Amino acid sequence: MTASASTPAADGSMPYWERKLAILMSEKRIVTPYPHRQESKKAQVGRMFDRIAPRYDFLNRLLSLGIDVYWRRRALRYLGGADKPALLLDVATGTADVALLAARLFRPCRVIGIDIAPQMLELGRQKIRRKGWEAFIRLEEGDAEQLPFEDHTFDAVTVAFGVRNFENLEKGLSEICRVLRPGGRVVVLEFSRPTATPFKQLYYAYFKYVLPLIGRLTSRDPHAYTYLFESVQSFPQGNDFLNILAQTGYQHLQCERLTFGICSIYTGVKA
Repeated sequence: MTASASTPAADGSMPYWERKLAILMSEKRIVTPYPHRQESKKAQVGRMFDRIAPRYDFLNRLLSLGIDVYWRRRALRYLGGADKPALLLDVATGTADVALLAARLFRPCRVIGIDIAPQMLELGRQKIRRKGWEAFIRLEEGDAEQLPFEDHTFDAVTVAFGVRNFENLEKGLSEICRVLRPGGRVVVLEFSRPTATPFKQLYYAYFKYVLPLIGRLTSRDPHAYTYLFESVQSFPQGNDFLNILAQTGYQHLQCERLTFGICSIYTGVKA
């Protein structure tokens, strides 16, 4: 779905969510969790995830009806086979769900996870310790737009539900490309917007009304799930995102849409 100058937003003929999307896309503004604060998006996102960290894993499973586990596994299939990575970077690792799954699927792969939210990382470290996998996975606090690694370090980089939180999308993707070895693969898993009727209408109603309500009742931050809705609407999807990947140094680009288009996997190879 794209916005245009002829979008009939003012006459009420479009559903609320489509008018909202048209506004977000036309303004090209930066969507933040706390619009009234003067902090950068990066600082706000870190604050938000630290606040919801204790309930983050539970809410992920509840709000996605458990299908987020399948999405992550499906995304990591793009790194399997003869070229499976020996050293993998998981950007925006959160509580280390992708890092843990990658370490299990690709062992003896070593995984480094990086995130800006220390409380999320602490929960991830607890999960790693419970499995006794400290030798395989290391978590570090750090910024996706200023990765603390040398050029051409990693065989692969994953980002699950994190790129729409970048303050500067192009800068973050360029940094990922920098630390990838030539021929290394990036795999991005991100929410997207379904287009088929009637699933599109059900999806938007759930995202706009049901999900924020559940989030308010069960998390410490009522803004988090409103931000989730708005950040997904404003994020470039499909060919738009593939074009950004091409502009930031990737080739052999692919996009796979999952579960009626709720989620998409994007992959590219460093030129």
